[in-house]
Amino acid sequence: MIQYSKKSFFYFTSILLSLVLLISSCKNEAKKPADNNTSSAIETPKNMIWVAGKTFIRGAKESDKFAMPREKPAHKVTVDGFYIDVNEVTNKQYADFVKATDYITVAERKIDWEEMKAQLPPGTPKPHDSILQPGSLIFNKNVNAVANMNNYQQWWTWKIGADWRHPSGPESSIEGKDNYPVVHIALEDALAYCKWANRRLPTEAEWESAAQGNNTNTIYTWGNDASILNSNANTWQGVFPTKNESKDGFEFISATKSYPPNSIGLYDMLGNVWELTSDLFNVNHYQELDISQPLLNPRGAERSYSPSNPYQVEHVMKGGSFLCHESYCASFRISAKMGVAIDSGSDHMGFRTVATPEMLTSK
Repeated sequence: MIQYSKKSFFYFTSILLSLVLLISSCKNEAKKPADNNTSSAIETPKNMIWVAGKTFIRGAKESDKFAMPREKPAHKVTVDGFYIDVNEVTNKQYADFVKATDYITVAERKIDWEEMKAQLPPGTPKPHDSILQPGSLIFNKNVNAVANMNNYQQWWTWKIGADWRHPSGPESSIEGKDNYPVVHIALEDALAYCKWANRRLPTEAEWESAAQGNNTNTIYTWGNDASILNSNANTWQGVFPTKNESKDGFEFISATKSYPPNSIGLYDMLGNVWELTSDLFNVNHYQELDISQPLLNPRGAERSYSPSNPYQVEHVMKGGSFLCHESYCASFRISAKMGVAIDSGSDHMGFRTVATPEMLTSK
């Protein structure tokens, strides 16, 4: 699958292709031993689950035929215990945040050409003012045929007026969809919510630990059986991107908790919408690690690097979405990852949050 970016790549290629992303980076250093038990003095926050600290295998498994080079080599990591949302942040939860803070998301703001130009290749011409309008990236549901599966512009379109309240454009709404994942969320939009809720985004290692649940080395959240994918995750069924057979009852995004949870009770860790993490995306990150010993509480790459989007900082997103299909991205796997630029969102990316005992007791 390809990386895309809202404000820059779209205008650079004539159709803005981007997903959202995240912010943060750090070092792969130990901070403390794994915390294997939740504190009895702390009440588990509403709609969260405790993920016990453990050592597990992060990265692509040997039997994973869809594994990408950026997912290799697999290596041991040790992660402390933490709390994580049972499901992705919903429209209702994000609406509560906006109501309390009057926050305006990136997709709803006026586009600053000078700011955008700094993220584009030198000499990129300014688009017409009619194009430089608030909006976001949406999947083109009217594609009848594609000439080249590498030309992802064929099934993505920049939609003026698309945002979290209007996921398909200004004529659409989220009425009756309180329990659907909020989408069209840029990194700073997710971080603003986290600050308000006293939460943070998970690291990639934390996300994989949660997705594995009681397992330590599986391809999917339910194990290694690919034949039950369609009954366990909201992914594309049919011929991508022209025909979604919707055998599971969902043509596109689905309400949270529409599929079975993993072994510790987490929903939609694979499929439905991509989820933001706090790690910087670097295609060479795993190859550059010293994996002679387990990494303790890794925090991601020190710098972002993506050959397909060299002018922007990208972060890691995990889990895949309802658009994932084996012929396209096949990212309905725990080790799968993509890089996304920090300035934009799309209609198939959201987020969930985490909290540590220290965060909950220091508030």
